[in-house]
Amino acid sequence: MKTNNYKIGVKTASTFVIANMIGTGVFTSLGFQLFSTTNPVTIALIWLVGGIIALCGSIVYSELGAAMPRSGGEYHFLSEIYHPSVGFLSGWISLIVGFAAPVALACMALSSYVCRIFPSINPTLLGVTVLTVITLIHLFSKKVGATVQNILTVAKILIILVFIVAGLVCAPEGAGNFSNAKFDTSDIFSTGFAVSLIWVYYAYSGWNAAAYIAGDIKNPQRNVPLAMMVSTLFVAILYLALNMVFLRTAPVDELTGQVEVGLISAVHVFGPEGGAVMGLLIALMLTSSISSMVYVGPRVGMTMGEDHKMFRCLTWKNKLDCPSVAVALQWLISLILILTDSFKEVTEYTGIVLSFCSMLTVAGVFVHRRRFPNAPRPYKSFGYPVTPLLFCLLIICSIVYLVYQDFTKSFVEHSQSAPWTTIASVLTILIGCLLWFVNVRINKSGPKEK
Repeated sequence: MKTNNYKIGVKTASTFVIANMIGTGVFTSLGFQLFSTTNPVTIALIWLVGGIIALCGSIVYSELGAAMPRSGGEYHFLSEIYHPSVGFLSGWISLIVGFAAPVALACMALSSYVCRIFPSINPTLLGVTVLTVITLIHLFSKKVGATVQNILTVAKILIILVFIVAGLVCAPEGAGNFSNAKFDTSDIFSTGFAVSLIWVYYAYSGWNAAAYIAGDIKNPQRNVPLAMMVSTLFVAILYLALNMVFLRTAPVDELTGQVEVGLISAVHVFGPEGGAVMGLLIALMLTSSISSMVYVGPRVGMTMGEDHKMFRCLTWKNKLDCPSVAVALQWLISLILILTDSFKEVTEYTGIVLSFCSMLTVAGVFVHRRRFPNAPRPYKSFGYPVTPLLFCLLIICSIVYLVYQDFTKSFVEHSQSAPWTTIASVLTILIGCLLWFVNVRINKSGPKEK
């Protein structure tokens, strides 16, 4: 059977990265950050630090991706750098959390935006419907999926630019949130800053998307680094501007604890009717993120299936060369998470485990250079060794603070809830370790492949 060897260029690869990054996080996380700090200078600094983390990560991933140009992202990198067991664990986390969870969160956020405008719509049903329709589009063909992705991402960028210009230039300041703004060094070392950084890092997650689909990209040694770094810089600028618009136009008490911060701000900028239209456009933008992750995520499962018998079924493709079983599995996991309707908890859980995998990968650049000193490196990390060290340090601090806060709420503040975020993260890692040993037994006991 003739297969479709369609390859995407650097422009399309960049749209996948941008679409993966600009999604749920920037339009939802500010409301939860305001529980920790209401100082706009501190909030701007959090988003700036988040952008620096993502840029440092993209710089290091660019070196690893150029040296090891195969689809799979962290799964492939960690398998080569450390040991197949470490890559397997990372692949398991990507399979369960890396894309299925952000897809579910984007569907929940989209539903929240739409249902705030049309309360009669069932949010769960809407989220499931959007998930299913986009999944079916990407099952049709890679070329159709890539075309849809390009259109949605261009529309997303144009809408955001219009929103930023209207909020910063055209609309008068209606909230007064900047009147007492000042830099306070104590905020940087607070628990709230570190926890907010987890939310911001989640908003930046997706900067490494091109590494997951390297096998589908033309000239990956050049185009993977280019797509990741240029897209990360572009998105960081948009994020800073967007959050300043939110804070400039809407009162803090209206934004605090709310998912639909973009809609709340839009109502203040454009009025009730114009705000409703902008809210629907933001929901449309979220479909771009969902589409990108639905395309990218199954490629990790497919790569795992090529290496491990336990997941061999994930390599099965339909007649249009799409990994149909991997796509269907991601759809099922996202569906289950949508049905939980726990946005905040799923976001924090996702932040911990994904940060852990990214940190291992970035630290792996030191190991890779030592273990494979003669390996071809079409691109070398700018600022090495400062960039990988800075990334790892900031990620470790954020994870430690988030776990500390999780336990503090449960035991020190005598909350009735257990530290579920930490428990779920540890259980995910332990289950992955258990599956590795099962996988080893399957590989040993199964018939040898010719």
